[in-house]
Amino acid sequence: MKVILLNGSPKAKGCTYTALAEVEKTLREGGIETEIIHVGHKDIHGCIACNKCVEQGRCVFNDLVNEVAPKFEEADGIVIGSPVYYASIAGTLKAFLDRLFYSTHFSKRMKVGAAVTSARRAGTVATFDIINKYFTIAQMPVASTFYWNEVHGNTSEQVMQDEEGMQSMRQLGRNMAFLIRAIAAEKEKNGLPEEEQRVWTNFIR
Repeated sequence: MKVILLNGSPKAKGCTYTALAEVEKTLREGGIETEIIHVGHKDIHGCIACNKCVEQGRCVFNDLVNEVAPKFEEADGIVIGSPVYYASIAGTLKAFLDRLFYSTHFSKRMKVGAAVTSARRAGTVATFDIINKYFTIAQMPVASTFYWNEVHGNTSEQVMQDEEGMQSMRQLGRNMAFLIRAIAAEKEKNGLPEEEQRVWTNFIR
């Protein structure tokens, strides 16, 4: 069982990484293999809705999105970590996620997702909401903890002083590991729930 963790911060070892590393530690303690992938420092083009991915099976922009896609397909879960810029998700990460979820046509159903947000002060809840929407549109269960998955601080050292935030990260890792194991056991025993054929309804006719 494996979880990939995406660091959406431009800083490789900054506040977002500090939170992700705490989640990673407890995932590993729960028997889950992990990999942190740095995304936020890359030059990532946004989706242009060309739909070439339908023909080619991969995004037309051959960058980190196409490198991460097979890892995402093999993974049992994904943790997406973002710093807060202008009260919302980091732009590079947003462009990356739009293309990763849109261009990959493998089933993400029952992979476990978790959002992690980092801010000096405010904007974490809005960022948390945006990230979770990627999971819920893909039939991915969302791992949670006893508070929203956020840490606060302007430096890694300050984040580590956020005792409640860091405790939330540890509990998130434990809950996520449990969900992954539980889903795997149920899938092996009874398979996935029945799935209806998708119905598309347009509001304008």
